[in-house]
Amino acid sequence: MSAQAKITLATLRAMKREGRKFSVLTCYDCTMARLIEGAGVESILVGDTYAEVCLGHPTTLPATMDQMITITQAVRRGAPNVYLIGDMPYLSYQVSVEEAIRNAGRFMSEGGCDAVKIEVDSRLAPTVETMSAASIPIVAHLGLRPQSIHVHGGYRVQGRDVRDARRLMNEAAMMERAGAVMLLLEAVPLELAERIATHTELPVIGCVSGSRTDAQVVVLHDVLGLGAGHPPRSVKRYAELNETCSAAFRAYAADVRAGRFPIDALTASLGDEALSGLDAAAPDGEVVASDRGA
Repeated sequence: MSAQAKITLATLRAMKREGRKFSVLTCYDCTMARLIEGAGVESILVGDTYAEVCLGHPTTLPATMDQMITITQAVRRGAPNVYLIGDMPYLSYQVSVEEAIRNAGRFMSEGGCDAVKIEVDSRLAPTVETMSAASIPIVAHLGLRPQSIHVHGGYRVQGRDVRDARRLMNEAAMMERAGAVMLLLEAVPLELAERIATHTELPVIGCVSGSRTDAQVVVLHDVLGLGAGHPPRSVKRYAELNETCSAAFRAYAADVRAGRFPIDALTASLGDEALSGLDAAAPDGEVVASDRGA
Protein backbone atom coordinates (compact mmCIF):
# COMPACT_ATOMS: atom_id res chain seq x y z
CA MET A 1 0.00 0.00 0.00
CA SER A 2 1.36 3.42 -0.96
CA ALA A 3 2.34 5.58 2.00
CA GLN A 4 1.03 8.56 0.00
CA ALA A 5 -2.60 7.35 -0.07
CA LYS A 6 -4.64 8.67 2.87
CA ILE A 7 -5.52 5.87 5.25
CA THR A 8 -9.05 6.17 6.61
CA LEU A 9 -11.32 4.11 8.83
CA ALA A 10 -12.90 2.75 5.64
CA THR A 11 -9.43 1.56 4.57
CA LEU A 12 -8.89 -0.33 7.82
CA ARG A 13 -12.39 -1.82 7.83
CA ALA A 14 -11.87 -3.06 4.28
CA MET A 15 -8.56 -4.64 5.31
CA LYS A 16 -10.31 -6.52 8.12
CA ARG A 17 -13.04 -7.77 5.80
CA GLU A 18 -10.42 -8.95 3.31
CA GLY A 19 -8.31 -10.64 5.99
CA ARG A 20 -5.37 -8.25 5.52
CA LYS A 21 -3.57 -7.16 8.67
CA PHE A 22 -2.32 -3.63 9.30
CA SER A 23 0.44 -2.19 11.45
CA VAL A 24 0.41 0.51 14.12
CA LEU A 25 3.37 2.17 15.84
CA THR A 26 3.53 4.72 18.61
CA CYS A 27 5.25 7.98 17.72
CA TYR A 28 6.01 11.27 19.43
CA ASP A 29 7.77 13.56 16.93
CA CYS A 30 7.75 14.76 13.34
CA THR A 31 11.01 13.14 12.22
CA MET A 32 10.04 9.61 13.24
CA ALA A 33 6.51 10.12 11.93
CA ARG A 34 7.89 10.96 8.49
CA LEU A 35 9.97 7.78 8.49
CA ILE A 36 7.06 5.65 9.70
CA GLU A 37 4.70 6.89 7.01
CA GLY A 38 7.41 6.51 4.38
CA ALA A 39 7.82 2.86 5.40
CA GLY A 40 4.14 2.16 4.71
CA VAL A 41 2.91 1.73 8.28
CA GLU A 42 -0.83 2.33 8.13
CA SER A 43 -1.50 3.89 11.53
CA ILE A 44 0.26 5.85 14.25
CA LEU A 45 -0.80 6.02 17.89
CA VAL A 46 0.46 9.14 19.63
CA GLY A 47 0.71 7.29 22.90
CA ASP A 48 0.71 8.55 26.46
CA THR A 49 3.76 6.29 26.74
CA TYR A 50 5.44 9.60 25.84
CA ALA A 51 5.55 10.20 29.59
CA GLU A 52 7.68 7.09 30.04
CA VAL A 53 9.93 6.83 26.98
CA CYS A 54 10.50 10.54 26.37
CA LEU A 55 10.03 12.22 29.75
CA GLY A 56 11.42 9.46 31.96
CA HIS A 57 8.43 8.89 34.24
CA PRO A 58 7.81 5.38 35.64
CA THR A 59 4.18 5.34 34.39
CA THR A 60 2.05 7.02 31.74
CA LEU A 61 0.04 8.98 34.31
CA PRO A 62 1.96 12.30 34.20
CA ALA A 63 1.20 12.94 30.49
CA THR A 64 -0.90 16.09 30.12
CA MET A 65 -3.38 17.24 27.48
CA ASP A 66 -1.19 20.15 26.39
CA GLN A 67 1.82 17.86 25.97
CA MET A 68 -0.21 15.33 24.02
CA ILE A 69 -1.69 17.96 21.69
CA THR A 70 1.75 19.45 20.98
CA ILE A 71 3.34 16.14 20.02
CA THR A 72 0.24 15.06 18.09
CA GLN A 73 0.52 18.18 15.95
CA ALA A 74 4.18 17.33 15.29
CA VAL A 75 3.36 13.75 14.32
CA ARG A 76 0.60 14.85 11.97
CA ARG A 77 2.96 17.28 10.22
CA GLY A 78 5.37 14.43 9.65
CA ALA A 79 2.75 11.86 8.62
CA PRO A 80 -0.23 13.54 6.96
CA ASN A 81 -1.60 10.34 5.43
CA VAL A 82 -1.55 7.72 8.20
CA TYR A 83 -4.60 6.89 10.31
CA LEU A 84 -3.70 8.96 13.36
CA ILE A 85 -4.96 7.99 16.82
CA GLY A 86 -4.56 10.34 19.79
CA ASP A 87 -4.16 8.73 23.19
CA MET A 88 -6.27 10.59 25.74
CA PRO A 89 -4.21 10.99 28.92
CA TYR A 90 -5.13 10.19 32.49
CA LEU A 91 -8.15 12.13 33.82
CA SER A 92 -8.80 13.83 30.47
CA TYR A 93 -12.02 11.82 29.96
CA GLN A 94 -12.92 10.19 33.28
CA VAL A 95 -14.07 13.28 35.21
CA SER A 96 -17.13 14.07 33.09
CA VAL A 97 -18.54 13.36 29.65
CA GLU A 98 -18.46 17.08 28.86
CA GLU A 99 -14.75 17.27 29.64
CA ALA A 100 -14.13 14.10 27.64
CA ILE A 101 -15.81 15.58 24.57
CA ARG A 102 -13.96 18.87 24.96
CA ASN A 103 -10.55 17.19 25.27
CA ALA A 104 -11.22 14.72 22.48
CA GLY A 105 -12.28 17.63 20.32
CA ARG A 106 -8.85 19.18 20.82
CA PHE A 107 -7.22 16.01 19.49
CA MET A 108 -9.46 16.13 16.43
CA SER A 109 -9.41 19.87 15.66
CA GLU A 110 -5.96 20.92 16.92
CA GLY A 111 -4.05 17.67 16.56
CA GLY A 112 -5.56 16.52 13.27
CA CYS A 113 -6.43 13.06 14.60
CA ASP A 114 -8.65 10.53 12.87
CA ALA A 115 -9.69 8.98 16.20
CA VAL A 116 -8.94 9.07 19.91
CA LYS A 117 -8.18 6.16 22.22
CA ILE A 118 -9.53 5.81 25.73
CA GLU A 119 -8.99 3.05 28.29
CA VAL A 120 -12.37 1.59 29.18
CA ASP A 121 -14.39 -0.93 31.11
CA SER A 122 -18.15 -1.37 31.35
CA ARG A 123 -18.53 1.74 33.51
CA LEU A 124 -17.35 3.97 30.65
CA ALA A 125 -19.79 2.62 28.05
CA PRO A 126 -22.07 5.68 28.49
CA THR A 127 -19.06 7.95 27.91
CA VAL A 128 -18.16 6.10 24.71
CA GLU A 129 -21.75 6.33 23.54
CA THR A 130 -22.00 10.07 24.19
CA MET A 131 -18.61 10.81 22.63
CA SER A 132 -19.55 8.75 19.58
CA ALA A 133 -22.82 10.68 19.30
CA ALA A 134 -20.69 13.84 19.24
CA SER A 135 -18.97 12.51 16.08
CA ILE A 136 -15.77 11.54 17.87
CA PRO A 137 -14.36 8.19 16.63
CA ILE A 138 -13.36 6.12 19.65
CA VAL A 139 -10.76 3.35 19.88
CA ALA A 140 -11.78 1.44 23.02
CA HIS A 141 -8.77 0.07 24.93
CA LEU A 142 -9.55 -3.11 26.90
CA GLY A 143 -7.51 -5.60 28.90
CA LEU A 144 -4.46 -4.23 30.67
CA ARG A 145 -5.05 -0.50 31.09
CA PRO A 146 -1.84 1.31 32.03
CA GLN A 147 -3.73 4.32 33.41
CA SER A 148 -5.29 1.90 35.92
CA ILE A 149 -1.98 0.32 36.82
CA HIS A 150 -2.47 0.95 40.54
CA VAL A 151 -5.85 -0.80 40.36
CA HIS A 152 -4.41 -3.77 38.45
CA GLY A 153 -1.55 -4.05 40.93
CA GLY A 154 1.08 -4.13 38.21
CA TYR A 155 1.48 -4.95 34.54
CA ARG A 156 -0.41 -8.26 34.50
CA VAL A 157 -2.07 -10.31 31.78
CA GLN A 158 -5.85 -9.86 31.87
CA GLY A 159 -8.53 -12.45 31.10
CA ARG A 160 -6.66 -15.54 32.25
CA ASP A 161 -9.65 -17.22 33.91
CA VAL A 162 -13.10 -17.92 32.47
CA ARG A 163 -14.88 -15.23 34.48
CA ASP A 164 -12.42 -12.49 33.51
CA ALA A 165 -12.34 -13.64 29.87
CA ARG A 166 -16.14 -13.51 29.66
CA ARG A 167 -16.11 -10.06 31.20
CA LEU A 168 -13.69 -8.81 28.53
CA MET A 169 -15.76 -10.37 25.75
CA ASN A 170 -18.89 -8.71 27.11
CA GLU A 171 -17.12 -5.37 27.40
CA ALA A 172 -15.89 -5.63 23.82
CA ALA A 173 -19.46 -6.21 22.61
CA MET A 174 -20.64 -3.37 24.83
CA MET A 175 -18.13 -0.95 23.29
CA GLU A 176 -19.19 -1.94 19.79
CA ARG A 177 -22.84 -1.25 20.69
CA ALA A 178 -21.80 2.08 22.24
CA GLY A 179 -20.35 3.19 18.92
CA ALA A 180 -16.59 2.56 19.19
CA VAL A 181 -14.94 2.36 15.76
CA MET A 182 -12.08 0.09 16.81
CA LEU A 183 -10.88 -2.01 19.74
CA LEU A 184 -7.43 -2.32 21.26
CA LEU A 185 -6.65 -5.38 23.40
CA GLU A 186 -3.59 -5.19 25.62
CA ALA A 187 -2.03 -8.14 27.41
CA VAL A 188 -4.80 -10.69 26.97
CA PRO A 189 -4.30 -14.38 26.08
CA LEU A 190 -4.06 -14.95 22.32
CA GLU A 191 -7.10 -17.26 22.23
CA LEU A 192 -9.24 -14.61 23.91
CA ALA A 193 -7.93 -11.92 21.56
CA GLU A 194 -8.79 -14.15 18.60
CA ARG A 195 -12.28 -14.85 19.96
CA ILE A 196 -13.01 -11.13 20.37
CA ALA A 197 -11.58 -10.25 16.94
CA THR A 198 -13.67 -12.88 15.16
CA HIS A 199 -16.89 -11.88 16.93
CA THR A 200 -16.83 -8.21 16.00
CA GLU A 201 -16.93 -6.26 12.76
CA LEU A 202 -14.62 -3.67 14.29
CA PRO A 203 -10.90 -3.76 13.49
CA VAL A 204 -9.10 -5.10 16.56
CA ILE A 205 -5.56 -3.96 17.40
CA GLY A 206 -3.51 -6.30 19.55
CA CYS A 207 -0.80 -5.22 21.98
CA VAL A 208 1.21 -8.14 23.38
CA SER A 209 -1.90 -10.26 22.82
CA GLY A 210 -0.73 -12.66 20.11
CA SER A 211 -0.88 -12.60 16.33
CA ARG A 212 -4.56 -13.36 15.78
CA THR A 213 -5.95 -9.81 15.87
CA ASP A 214 -6.43 -7.59 12.83
CA ALA A 215 -3.49 -5.33 13.65
CA GLN A 216 -0.57 -4.93 16.01
CA VAL A 217 0.72 -1.94 17.96
CA VAL A 218 4.06 -1.67 19.72
CA VAL A 219 5.97 1.14 21.38
CA LEU A 220 8.42 2.68 18.93
CA HIS A 221 11.34 2.65 21.36
CA ASP A 222 10.84 -1.07 22.06
CA VAL A 223 10.97 -1.93 18.34
CA LEU A 224 14.12 0.16 17.84
CA GLY A 225 15.96 -1.03 20.94
CA LEU A 226 16.13 2.59 22.02
CA GLY A 227 15.92 3.73 25.62
CA ALA A 228 16.13 2.08 29.00
CA GLY A 229 14.41 -1.08 30.14
CA HIS A 230 13.26 -4.16 28.33
CA PRO A 231 10.17 -4.60 26.14
CA PRO A 232 7.65 -7.38 26.81
CA ARG A 233 9.12 -10.74 25.81
CA SER A 234 6.77 -11.03 22.82
CA VAL A 235 7.99 -7.75 21.28
CA LYS A 236 10.62 -8.19 18.60
CA ARG A 237 13.48 -5.69 18.45
CA TYR A 238 14.06 -4.75 14.80
CA ALA A 239 17.14 -2.64 15.61
CA GLU A 240 19.53 -2.01 18.50
CA LEU A 241 19.82 1.76 18.42
CA ASN A 242 21.01 2.10 22.02
CA GLU A 243 24.48 0.94 21.04
CA THR A 244 24.39 2.63 17.64
CA CYS A 245 23.60 6.00 19.22
CA SER A 246 26.06 5.52 22.08
CA ALA A 247 28.85 4.71 19.62
CA ALA A 248 28.02 7.81 17.57
CA PHE A 249 28.06 10.02 20.66
CA ARG A 250 31.39 8.58 21.83
CA ALA A 251 32.92 9.18 18.39
CA TYR A 252 31.62 12.75 18.32
CA ALA A 253 32.99 13.57 21.77
CA ALA A 254 36.38 12.05 20.86
CA ASP A 255 36.59 14.07 17.63
CA VAL A 256 35.80 17.33 19.45
CA ARG A 257 38.44 16.67 22.09
CA ALA A 258 41.05 15.81 19.46
CA GLY A 259 40.22 18.81 17.27
CA ARG A 260 39.03 16.64 14.38
CA PHE A 261 35.57 18.21 14.40
CA PRO A 262 34.53 20.58 12.97
CA ILE A 263 36.68 20.57 9.81
CA ASP A 264 37.97 24.06 9.10
CA ALA A 265 38.04 23.52 5.34
CA LEU A 266 34.25 23.02 5.44
CA THR A 267 33.58 26.04 7.67
CA ALA A 268 32.74 29.55 6.49
CA SER A 269 35.78 31.88 6.64
CA LEU A 270 36.57 35.58 6.21
CA GLY A 271 38.40 36.80 3.12
CA ASP A 272 41.63 38.82 3.21
CA GLU A 273 39.81 42.17 3.01
CA ALA A 274 37.57 41.39 5.97
CA LEU A 275 40.52 40.16 7.96
CA SER A 276 42.41 43.39 7.21
CA GLY A 277 39.42 45.38 8.41
CA LEU A 278 39.36 43.44 11.65
CA ASP A 279 43.10 43.96 12.14
CA ALA A 280 42.56 47.71 11.75
CA ALA A 281 39.86 47.88 14.40
CA ALA A 282 40.33 50.59 17.02
CA PRO A 283 40.56 49.56 20.69
CA ASP A 284 37.05 50.87 21.37
CA GLY A 285 35.66 48.59 18.69
CA GLU A 286 35.30 51.16 15.89
CA VAL A 287 36.80 50.10 12.58
CA VAL A 288 39.64 52.33 11.28
CA ALA A 289 39.37 53.28 7.58
CA SER A 290 41.54 51.16 5.35
CA ASP A 291 44.02 52.84 3.03
CA ARG A 292 43.09 50.39 0.30
CA GLY A 293 39.93 52.33 -0.56
CA ALA A 294 36.52 50.96 -1.29
